[in-house]
Amino acid sequence: MCNFKKRFGLFMCCLTLMIFTGCGLDSNSSKKPSPSDPLRRTEVLMGTTVSVSLFDHQDETILDEAFERVKLLENELSLNKDSTLLTELNASAGTTPHPVNDVLFDIVQKGYYYSELTDGSFDVSVGPLVKLWNIGLPEARVPSTDEIQNVLPLINYKQIELDEEAKTIYLQTPGMQLDLGGIAKGYTADSLATLLKSKGVEHALIDLGGNIYALGTKVDGSLWKVGIQDPFESRNNTVGYIPIANQSVVTSGIYERYLEADGKKYHHILDPSTGYPFDNEIAGVTIISETSIDGDALSTAVFSKGLEEGLEFVKSLPNIDAIFITKDSKVYLTDGIKDDFVLTNGAFTLGN
Repeated sequence: MCNFKKRFGLFMCCLTLMIFTGCGLDSNSSKKPSPSDPLRRTEVLMGTTVSVSLFDHQDETILDEAFERVKLLENELSLNKDSTLLTELNASAGTTPHPVNDVLFDIVQKGYYYSELTDGSFDVSVGPLVKLWNIGLPEARVPSTDEIQNVLPLINYKQIELDEEAKTIYLQTPGMQLDLGGIAKGYTADSLATLLKSKGVEHALIDLGGNIYALGTKVDGSLWKVGIQDPFESRNNTVGYIPIANQSVVTSGIYERYLEADGKKYHHILDPSTGYPFDNEIAGVTIISETSIDGDALSTAVFSKGLEEGLEFVKSLPNIDAIFITKDSKVYLTDGIKDDFVLTNGAFTLGN
């Protein structure tokens, strides 16, 4: 049931995106771009709904290659599948440096970078805690206090040793587990964008369960309008939209995945220092960035810092903007997008 709700919700997000963006198609034949029939494929992969829409090509082999790449990355980076490169790395914790391929090394290195940048509020070694809660999976449950206290010592990104020359990763403490869920979708979206560009695609949308990357502009040259999810309603409701081109939009919020137990909701964004979900005034935070991996990591990291500290943190980062939605239905914007964001939902007001 949990997986069904999650997949249905992510599918609705794709529909919401298309309502805002519109579309266009330019086939390799004489057919002119149409606002209604892009070449699109949608599959459930990486535990989410993956959708790729091409607006200037009708070559199915491009989509074949795109989805093969997603499947390959899933088999390398998933924590929830058996015998992936990531699970093999985790199994080596506390033994010796483990050789990995370029992909896994690069993404763990990026995860380490953001763990360090955020002083551990985003921690790529949070795997034992994620596996304990299993939020979003059928076996999700609220762990006991003792269980949480037992795994907290295993969460420490500083216990990760990266050897770039040898391409090895050493997890110093037995029982450590890396969890790439906070950046894997972003890495995959960027990889797909690079692939599409290599095939001559100039107008496309990539959606990995709400991780949006807009390649180029619409076919007519106008900007894509990406809807920002209302964190208090189902996936087909939005607060407003942001116009973008060649940018990523990634949102983290209390509505995405959660566990309900004894009348209380526990969302999936876990605090590595306490073992419980972060508890602050934020209901959702959206990151607008040039690459999706940055947006993916930062959406979690910025959420963890709360409103005031999160706003200041984003201001310190080049080419990054954010939209904060608080639990009292106010919208806060960073300076770079104050003139671009369009509020369309009367239940919300601008807070700054």
